[in-house]
Amino acid sequence: MDLARGLAVIGMFAAHLLQIPPFDWADAATWHDVVNGRSSILFATLAGVSIGLVTGRTEPFTQPALGLARRRLAVRALLVWVLGMLLVALDVPVFVILPAYAVLFLIVLPLLQLPAAWLFALAAAIAGTMPFVQYVVHGWQIWLTPQGWLIETAFGGHYPFLVWSAFVVAGLGIGRLPFSRPSVAAALLGVGAALAFAGYALGAATAALRAADPASVWAFVTSAEPHGSGIAEVVGSGGFAIAVIGLCVLVTGTPITWVVLPLRAVGAMALTAYAGQLVAWAVLQPAPAPGESELSAFRALEPFWPFTIWTIALCSVWTLLLGRGPVEWVIHRGVRFAARR
Repeated sequence: MDLARGLAVIGMFAAHLLQIPPFDWADAATWHDVVNGRSSILFATLAGVSIGLVTGRTEPFTQPALGLARRRLAVRALLVWVLGMLLVALDVPVFVILPAYAVLFLIVLPLLQLPAAWLFALAAAIAGTMPFVQYVVHGWQIWLTPQGWLIETAFGGHYPFLVWSAFVVAGLGIGRLPFSRPSVAAALLGVGAALAFAGYALGAATAALRAADPASVWAFVTSAEPHGSGIAEVVGSGGFAIAVIGLCVLVTGTPITWVVLPLRAVGAMALTAYAGQLVAWAVLQPAPAPGESELSAFRALEPFWPFTIWTIALCSVWTLLLGRGPVEWVIHRGVRFAARR
């Protein structure tokens, strides 16, 4: 899971810091567009897997352990939300995922005793229905008001929980499987790849429909565009996340696991790495030229590789010498203290 989480963090770095042209199979220079949307979806899916791991894995907790686990997860969600809002206050020109991440933690608290089959069925139901609801919510006029902006920011509106709950619920289902077995990991890889193909095929097949009436509900729900919240995106990018998780489990079962140790270190300190990127960005953000956005001005510095190399190096050294990352340590201590109280 640390390897997959490390890939998700570096993918979000790329989505933030690189100017990426739209994906085109015929042009290899566009293939790194794979990070757009899919990195954050992988991050959300891994949240569900992590929750499954800390609540009993294949044997879900019962009382009183279940109650304690729920209290700890609720406190963790609150602390992650506070961290997210502090990062939002830095006013860096990106959509911070952590407020939505915290909300997704809370959504799955009632589901911790469900078996994997029920969780996958629920995730599929969410994927098939919530994009229609999101289309209606997306059209509400409140989002054009200051109050709407505040609500959207507090709940991570760029990552709408109505739709994104499908990813964390599916991740919780994965956490209920014995996925360390090579056969199960290979099944995740295969099923995820099949879902990705089906989702993106749906998006491609309905391109003419969207072009004919781009404002219609069907154009919205059949979209596979990153952060579009369409069924095609949920199935395609959700399947992509599942396939990556299966692949990472298979890879870390071989000697390659030592080759990817630096990426695993980033994954072990994902919150520190993510927050550190945004803090450094706020410090280094140059003043944009007239007519230039802050995002374009920062990307013009070509910060992706320096940020990535420094993050990998610092996380590797910290993990090897000190263990848990500083942000992770603070949240861990806060969770233990608050849950006891």
